[in-house]
Amino acid sequence: MAGAINEIARTVANIPIKLYRRDGDRVIEAKEDYRVFMLNEETGDTLDANQMKQAIVKDYYLGRGGYIYVDWNGLTIDSLRYVKSECVSTASNADEIFKEYVIMVQGKSYFPEQFIRVLRNTKDGMRGNSIVEENSKVLSVAYNSLEYEENLVKTGGNKKGFVKSARKLSQGAINKLRAAWRNLYRNNTENVVILNEGLEFQEASNTSVEMQLNENKKTNGEELRRILGVPEDIETEQGDKTYIKYCVNTFMGEFMTALNRALLLEKEKGTYYFAPDMYELTKGDTDKRYSAYKTAAETGWLQIDEIRAMENREPLGINMVKLGLQDVLYDPENQSIYIPNMNKSAKIGEGGTEEGQELNSGQRMEENP
Repeated sequence: MAGAINEIARTVANIPIKLYRRDGDRVIEAKEDYRVFMLNEETGDTLDANQMKQAIVKDYYLGRGGYIYVDWNGLTIDSLRYVKSECVSTASNADEIFKEYVIMVQGKSYFPEQFIRVLRNTKDGMRGNSIVEENSKVLSVAYNSLEYEENLVKTGGNKKGFVKSARKLSQGAINKLRAAWRNLYRNNTENVVILNEGLEFQEASNTSVEMQLNENKKTNGEELRRILGVPEDIETEQGDKTYIKYCVNTFMGEFMTALNRALLLEKEKGTYYFAPDMYELTKGDTDKRYSAYKTAAETGWLQIDEIRAMENREPLGINMVKLGLQDVLYDPENQSIYIPNMNKSAKIGEGGTEEGQELNSGQRMEENP
């Protein structure tokens, strides 16, 4: 489970967070906003942004939730400071409808608005429910299985059993036999016990747990993956999609909501919003990334220089928009169509389509010498 949570934490930490602004029908990226730099590079705390995001993911799954103190200085933020989940407690009123509470850190009270709070399966908005609390029985079985396996390794795999004697042994003989048996099961010392005449070792039969140990390990592993939403076939394309959808996207959605709530001024809410740049997840798969570029360029969704910018390359200065002559362009506001291949336009009226009219050719492109 620790490996799966670490994998989710590293994936989340490597996803850049961007800030966008709505301007009518347009969406503009706020690239120079200082909060973006804090969330992706330098937080002002002892942890950098990558380490901070990894820490809150682990607290989200294993603790009361992920908490980051927002160090406001007037209308600006000086730093983002991660707070360990075990150091956070809450004190609330007893009202189930008009809930109010304060956050306590080392005996000092803070308002909830002073924190970025990412809480798993919360029912009160104050504290999250960890997977340890929700799946205590499953985790207990897995832990006890590991303990049992560890004991087998420590004993060198020697089977348990008992010694039968034809006559009663003295206490001194019993003590020597016990000492020899302890050495046998230490795995790093002598592993031979000499039984005198009249003594016989009777090996205990395999228990059901011993016989099904490997099967139990596989079942426990599948159950732990199911708790976290990690697919068994994560190495495949379908498994990777499932992992991104149910593990990464789920957390990022809650994280972005928490960022919008804690880092935006009241006048900015509704206009500005934080969003993850999920494109970064494809950078490890060159074939998948280039295939996406090809589709985007052919459909006109992205231009060449936009693609080059995503690959951190200098622009070529190509500002032309690629259009296919085979397409028919429709303007829903004017209810008109334009056919580039025929250089014709037509107005769509209630009674049908009017006579097509030839458009002005516009300025002709100069021919190369």
